[in-house]
Amino acid sequence: MKKVLIANRGEIAVRIARTLREMRVGSVAVYSEPDREALHVRVADEAYPIGPAASAESYLRIDKLIDVARRAGCDGLHPGYGFLSENPRLPEACEAAGITFIGPPASAMHAMGSKTAAREKMAAAGVPIVPGGPAGDAAEARETASRVGYPVMLKARAGGGGKGMRLVHRESDLAAALERAQSEAGKAFGDPTVYVEKAILEPRHVEIQILGDRHGNLVHLFERDCSIQRRHQKVVEETPCPAIDDAIVRRMGEVAVQGARSVGYFSAGTFEFLLGKDQSFYFLEMNTRLQVEHPVTELVTGLDLVREMVRIADGEPLGYTQADVTRRGAAIECRVYAEDPASGFLPSPGLIRELRVPAGPGVRDDGGAYAGVTITPHYDPLISKLSVWAPSRALAVARMRRAIAEYVVAGIRTNLPFHARLLEHPEFVAGHYDTGFIERHASALLEEAPAAADDAERLAVAVAVRAHIAERAAGAAPAARNGGLAPWVAAERARLR
Repeated sequence: MKKVLIANRGEIAVRIARTLREMRVGSVAVYSEPDREALHVRVADEAYPIGPAASAESYLRIDKLIDVARRAGCDGLHPGYGFLSENPRLPEACEAAGITFIGPPASAMHAMGSKTAAREKMAAAGVPIVPGGPAGDAAEARETASRVGYPVMLKARAGGGGKGMRLVHRESDLAAALERAQSEAGKAFGDPTVYVEKAILEPRHVEIQILGDRHGNLVHLFERDCSIQRRHQKVVEETPCPAIDDAIVRRMGEVAVQGARSVGYFSAGTFEFLLGKDQSFYFLEMNTRLQVEHPVTELVTGLDLVREMVRIADGEPLGYTQADVTRRGAAIECRVYAEDPASGFLPSPGLIRELRVPAGPGVRDDGGAYAGVTITPHYDPLISKLSVWAPSRALAVARMRRAIAEYVVAGIRTNLPFHARLLEHPEFVAGHYDTGFIERHASALLEEAPAAADDAERLAVAVAVRAHIAERAAGAAPAARNGGLAPWVAAERARLR
């Protein structure tokens, strides 16, 4: 490939462009009207407008994307994650236009796109699935729930992100929960179909990264623990999972490769599992795309997954087997969002006045913003993905604490205080958590509280350094006073209280 259209925005578009530049492949960005000044537009070699703020009129318009790819002379297209990344119509449109799609075949997307159909296919392939069944109406839902036993989880057939999900503990609550789940699924995905699964209580959410080429070679790249979630959406991910041993990881990896092979899969993909307290695991779904949390896998394996996807799309073989894939150390990722944890993680869009990201040994920040840019209310409020690597989990936790303490975002509220508290929580430090961790420990994680003495000292150093830089940039002009502090410093300290 000579030139690739990045059919996405934000930090993932920036991240893809970086690898393309290393490979000496041209990058072409697209942008909606509010994204005209976005970072991904600035880092790409070329950029083209594709419409208004509404995703349905810009980033979700396959015809516009293909038109830009043709006009720019692109011979490849990378979808990133979200938007059209798992829509089989995109690779089909690319094929019709003579453009190489950097991702899996449309046939695999069709096979795994419906959760109910995917469950059936995986069961046939020998992949363990959570007991469940259909819930077309209240009577069918009651029959299925009675068969698998309460508590049960209602889930939307299409989509994800917690939409159309309801936990039901008793039969008397089932009909009302079904109605709400169907309504929510219909509004979110245009498909109100819901099914029933046996609820696995206090599970961990563990996923396996797989990678395959067009020649039938498939490997797994170990696991990621994604159990720290709010509203069924991931906030923190790490590898290795602190709750399982190598034997279980190996078995999960073998199952994932087996499932991928059954649908003729190639490129990067992820099998998501629920892990029970008894170490049993069950297939949840397959994400037929690059995952948000892929940096932690890259940090421990040394592989660049975007590079691998481009190589695979170009027809190159993997060039290595499962025995060749190794990992070293531990990695953690914290998603930094423009949102207010104390208000139920509500989005907090606005202008970023100051932005200073952490650096130093073992620290990686996949960002999509800069000082002076506005986080708009039109899209996901992700600012960046902060990842660290260290030889052990204990050292990785310590390194992430340090990195979070260095991270400065002024002008909007972020979830950085939440991450700081999480990294100090003794249960998280010990690796004892599951998907309900945030809800159970909300009082300790979400309420505003004074910074600890050592945190305050680190913050004071960071503030002093930033104030010195700001004064030099302003010609050492005296700063406006607010109780002895420059205004932005006072605002930042108020944010962290």
